[in-house]
Amino acid sequence: MPFVLLYLVVEIVALVALGSWIGALPTLLVLLAGSVLGLWLARREGVRAAQALAEAARNRRVATSETTDGMLVAVGGLLLFVPGLVTDVLGLLLVLPPTRALVRRRLVASTERRHPDLRTARIRGEGQVIDAEVVDVQADAHPDARREPPRRPAGPLVIEGTVVDER
Repeated sequence: MPFVLLYLVVEIVALVALGSWIGALPTLLVLLAGSVLGLWLARREGVRAAQALAEAARNRRVATSETTDGMLVAVGGLLLFVPGLVTDVLGLLLVLPPTRALVRRRLVASTERRHPDLRTARIRGEGQVIDAEVVDVQADAHPDARREPPRRPAGPLVIEGTVVDER
C-alpha cells in the first residue's frame, strides 16, 4: 500500500510541475502523444524481440539477450498502459533500444553477481555445440577390473564426434 501512495504522489507532483511549466492543454497532449508513441514503439520492438528470439531458436543458440529484451519491452509496454507521466517516461526508456541495452547489461550483471552459476551457464552456452558420446574403454575391456585412473596415450588426444552448430 505505501508504494501505491508513493506512486500517486510522484505522478501528481510530476503532472503539476509539467502543467505549471507548459500549461494544462499541452500537458494533456504530451501525455496522449507519449502513450500513443510508446504503444507503437512497444508493439514494434516486441515484434522485433520475438523475431530475434525465434531466430536464436532456429540457430540453436542460447537466447539470453533476446529473452531479456522481450521481458524489458513487455515491462515497458505495461508501464505505458499505466496512467501517468513518470510511468510513461520509464516505459519509453525501456522500449527504446539504446536505453534497453543499458538496462539489460545492468540487470544481467546484477543477476549474475547474485547467482554466479548463471554467468558460467551463459558463457558455456555461447560456445560450439558438439554431439558426442563418452566411451570408457577400460570399463568396456575389463568390467571386473579395479578402477584405475585412465592413462593418457602418448600420441595426440582424439575426440570423435559431430559438430552440430558451428559459429
